Amino acid sequence: MIHLSHWDFRMAKRTPLYARHAALSAKLVDFGGWDMPLHYGSQIEEHHRVRRAAGLFDVSHMTIVDFAEPAPPRALLRYLLANDVARLYPGKALYTCMLNEAGGVIDDLIVYDRGEIGYRLVLNAATRDKDLAWIAPLAERFGAAWRERDDLAMLAVQGPEALTKLESVLGVATVAAVRTLKPFHALEADGLFVARTGYTGEDGVEIMPLAAEAPDLWDRILAAGVAPCGLGARDTLRLEAGMSLYGSDMDETTTPLVSGLGWTVAWEPAERDFVGRAALERQRAAGVPQTFVGLVLEERGVLRGHQHVYDGDREIGLTTSGTFSPTLNRAIALARVSAGVAGRCQVDIRGKRPSARVVKPPFVRHGRALID
Repeated sequence: MIHLSHWDFRMAKRTPLYARHAALSAKLVDFGGWDMPLHYGSQIEEHHRVRRAAGLFDVSHMTIVDFAEPAPPRALLRYLLANDVARLYPGKALYTCMLNEAGGVIDDLIVYDRGEIGYRLVLNAATRDKDLAWIAPLAERFGAAWRERDDLAMLAVQGPEALTKLESVLGVATVAAVRTLKPFHALEADGLFVARTGYTGEDGVEIMPLAAEAPDLWDRILAAGVAPCGLGARDTLRLEAGMSLYGSDMDETTTPLVSGLGWTVAWEPAERDFVGRAALERQRAAGVPQTFVGLVLEERGVLRGHQHVYDGDREIGLTTSGTFSPTLNRAIALARVSAGVAGRCQVDIRGKRPSARVVKPPFVRHGRALID
């Protein structure tokens, strides 16, 4: 797909699996400067396939960064990230935010402890340039060696049948080892990095092969009976699971404390300084003005991001993400609202204000509805 702007001609980036997507007649869209599959025919069917069986996603647009020599990177990462990598041990991962000095979220990411090899960070695709520009001077200051791993790809296999389907691909012994891992743990076997992580609220793994080997791995996973799935289903799945999307549910103007991510901030030990800590402490001391909630529409309508939320005549917040939930067969949303809001509210949808129920996310986990 070629994107034109005035005098500039730019080719969108393509993952190593672009030809596979085109061969499957995927609907390709521009996502963060990448040509990515939105769906392969039916976004709804792909959503249900992940909830009920297994789906395969190409997430090779994500940015993978490796930090070597454990001692210097550990000091850097303890300062760079709001969560504390000192909590990690080899094979363990954690979810965290990278903040600016005002406590705003530059990006949300996963960091893996690889033991003597060092640490691996997986960053969002759309924030790559600003993330690396932020990391580079701090890494130099701490004397930490790092490199972007654009020689790697990333595939996500998600769903209740994901591991069973992968036995014929990765081998029974490797899958048996993966089954022993708890969520947010990883192992490395036969040149593959395999993590019990994902963005769907289902069981499964994320696999990072060499980019040159990704097409063959993709083919073998499809041959094992796993359906290809695009970004559309990935978004409805993650929203049902109450998982945040950078740029919608948080960004550099919002802190983790008002974005439902306070649990990712490691306050202890108190002597650990990290970028944004002082700003978060001031916000916490003053009283966090907003809270992050889920909304379930009780009338007909479609919830989207950036819709105004009301309590009677009083405006109390804004939706950040919204969609029709295929699993629940109703509209749901995440919203940032005034602290203390509970019960019911109203959402402005094209001048009308249908009623919505305030709930605690997630809405769905492991195929099971968590709300009435």
